[in-house]
Amino acid sequence: MQLEYFQLIDRITDLNLVKQTITVEAQVPQHNTIFEGHFPGYPIMPGVLLIESMAQTSGWLLLALMKFERMPFLAAVKEAKMRGFVSPGELLTVQASILHEGSGYAMTEAKVSVGGKLRSNATITFSHVPFPNQDLRGHMDAVARRIGLPQAVVP
Repeated sequence: MQLEYFQLIDRITDLNLVKQTITVEAQVPQHNTIFEGHFPGYPIMPGVLLIESMAQTSGWLLLALMKFERMPFLAAVKEAKMRGFVSPGELLTVQASILHEGSGYAMTEAKVSVGGKLRSNATITFSHVPFPNQDLRGHMDAVARRIGLPQAVVP
């Protein structure tokens, strides 16, 4: 996890295009400036970053399902719940599945767990459009290779 670059996904551990599900892992850094203010003496990962990790996980699922022809952008977060704290050094397992897709939008259901215990979950809506430019597409291709997106889904 590279918080300073907003790269919250370390590796894809499972991608099932038939079931429309994805599982990823992300190692929360042991030390990061974000924990200096959140909270001094009791560092915990901000809830907004847990939501972002679910959104990024969902986004990779959508990219794979749309064969990298369209780019998903976060449109709405509903029913987000923080169910427990996430501490520095913990390994997150983030899972997402498609609830609905059509008419330029997609909805996912996502959850964050640590050691099998649910820490956060949300329903997330995305709009998706053709890639706005080749620079963004090239960047996403490079990140896909880094996190282990199966190359068969990257045309």
